[in-house]
Amino acid sequence: MWESETESVSGRDFGNGVLSASEHGVKTDSFEQKGQSWYVATDIPSDLLVQIEDVSFHLHKYPLLSRSGKMNRMIYESRGAELSKISLDELPGGPEAFELAAKFCYGIAIDLSATNISGLRCAAEYLEMTEDLEEGNLIFKTEAFLSYVVLSSWRDSILVLKSCEKLSPWAENLQIVRRCSESIAWKACANPKGIKWQYTGKPTKVSSPNWNQMKDSSPSRNQQVVPPDWWFEDVSILRIDHFVRVITAIKVKGMKHELIGAAIMQYAAKWLPGLIKEGSGLADDGSNISNGINGTSSGSWRGGLHMIVAGIGDEVPSVQAKDQRMIVESLISIIPQHKDSVSCSFLLRLLRMANMLKVAPALITELEKRVGMQFEQATLADLLIPSYNKSETMYDIDLVQRLLEHFIVQEQTESSSPSSYPFSDKHMHDGIQRGTHLNAKMRVARLVDSYLTEVSRDRNLSLTKFQVLAEALPDSARTCDDGLYRAIDSYLKAHPTLSEHERKRLCRVMDCQKLSVDACMHAAQNERLPLRVVVQVLFSEQVKISNAMANLSLKDAGESHYQPLVSNRKSLLEATPQSFQEGWTAAKKDINTLKFELETVKTKYRELQNDMDNLQRQFDKIAKPKQASAWTAGWKKLSKLTKTTNIESHDFNGQVPNAEQTTKTPRRWRNSIS
Repeated sequence: MWESETESVSGRDFGNGVLSASEHGVKTDSFEQKGQSWYVATDIPSDLLVQIEDVSFHLHKYPLLSRSGKMNRMIYESRGAELSKISLDELPGGPEAFELAAKFCYGIAIDLSATNISGLRCAAEYLEMTEDLEEGNLIFKTEAFLSYVVLSSWRDSILVLKSCEKLSPWAENLQIVRRCSESIAWKACANPKGIKWQYTGKPTKVSSPNWNQMKDSSPSRNQQVVPPDWWFEDVSILRIDHFVRVITAIKVKGMKHELIGAAIMQYAAKWLPGLIKEGSGLADDGSNISNGINGTSSGSWRGGLHMIVAGIGDEVPSVQAKDQRMIVESLISIIPQHKDSVSCSFLLRLLRMANMLKVAPALITELEKRVGMQFEQATLADLLIPSYNKSETMYDIDLVQRLLEHFIVQEQTESSSPSSYPFSDKHMHDGIQRGTHLNAKMRVARLVDSYLTEVSRDRNLSLTKFQVLAEALPDSARTCDDGLYRAIDSYLKAHPTLSEHERKRLCRVMDCQKLSVDACMHAAQNERLPLRVVVQVLFSEQVKISNAMANLSLKDAGESHYQPLVSNRKSLLEATPQSFQEGWTAAKKDINTLKFELETVKTKYRELQNDMDNLQRQFDKIAKPKQASAWTAGWKKLSKLTKTTNIESHDFNGQVPNAEQTTKTPRRWRNSIS
């Protein structure tokens, strides 16, 4: 179908690669080169010198005038002045393309190939070699060769598109880039069944046929199986702008997004070797690609853009950084929007390089959202992105915080989106979806705990950033807080000057009831933790062990219907390590000692409470009679005094004893009052 791989042919008409023209006054069979100059092999002396860059052509005016409109106009616009030299430094294709065009004007047969057709087509357009001057001119014949030969071949389309890199903007304006890109996209998306493919991929290993292959010799069994990624290596040799054109055309054709993402990753492996980790399979493929096609690269693009992502102090050359920034920005813009089209590890490494190269903020934000879509697939090594904005911390903590926020927003959006499943399957699908989201959150929680443990060693990491990142996920994301406790302990080691209040604030992000037995035993002996946290750990561990012991005793008794006091007792039992079971006796003694001490404190407290109550009652009994007798006696004596005074005023024969009694009564009343 497109199995023609024409690079150089001879002895045929224009459709098969050979062009010739009728003679125009000067009979010659060839051109002769002497140093940097070309001469026509004829006895007629030349009357025109054409200078292109550092190469000169000694030609004749008439053959060029009859074929080239531009040369015709330049000579006749000289208005009678003898024009003997013309400079054509702007001619696309350079001296090589003009040599072929000049030979065509002299009627010399030229060989067309995929490597020279694009330059010759642009040169013919520049020289205005149209059908108005002569039928079958160079524009018509080169266009026919492009349409009928090049675009029907896979490899020729790749080579022509590669050769267009030095022909901008002529190749764009003449639609050569567009037509080659669409041809490549159509062939990449076509069904390979029944087609004899010829591509520049890795050769298949030849092995001896087995008995089944010898037994069945049908064409369908003997036909070579074409891998779905057969076109990756060929398109990876293209420059980034042409690669974007091809991938865009392939998207329109309906290629699977997984294959498009794999092609983008392989292209990055070739042109951005520092993006791929050492030892990965993709990096090996990229190195093989570079070794295999270095001969087809040209200019500053030869051998790829090599850079190793190192520390902040390493400076990348400006020209190289500009090329790399263009590649990174282009790759971000063409990554398929579908989830899992590329790996999360690739996205994070691309994000690392984008931050280092100062890529446009809008593209970085878009890339961060893409990472948030599949954040549960990330690894700790990929998250340790250095801070390139001269921050106080060694790693970019704010970047990880933004990625985590994008992940949470994505999870909430997916959980709240309406389901398109029928009613019968909706409940089952919702249950599966909730389980998937919960597993993703649990994986992200473990990842964040590992990241906090790693970055907590940085002395410049503030307590607020640590706390915000630790509390970003909901409580349901962590079924065990051992990783979070490990991060807190590491932070306390690296920051020994924290106050008691700051240490309590740091420990609030941890739930003591979610710690395993080993973590509780470690926390009980950890002098860096606040005393209140240690007490909480011991109490929660006592509750868990009591539930575990009760469950074991009831399990031995055969009571399977027993309901535990703590909801997660079963998970705690399953997570109990063997080391704790072996040291059960010692732990049991410690627990009994703590229980005895607690009961002793409770007993003493009750005794003190009883003593307090007794003292209060005795005080009430003593205080109430004194107050009542004093005031009552005082009022009674006051009333008696009033009565005695009234009697003395009416009794003229008053008795002396009565007078003495009257005088003594107020004295006793005053004493009682006092």
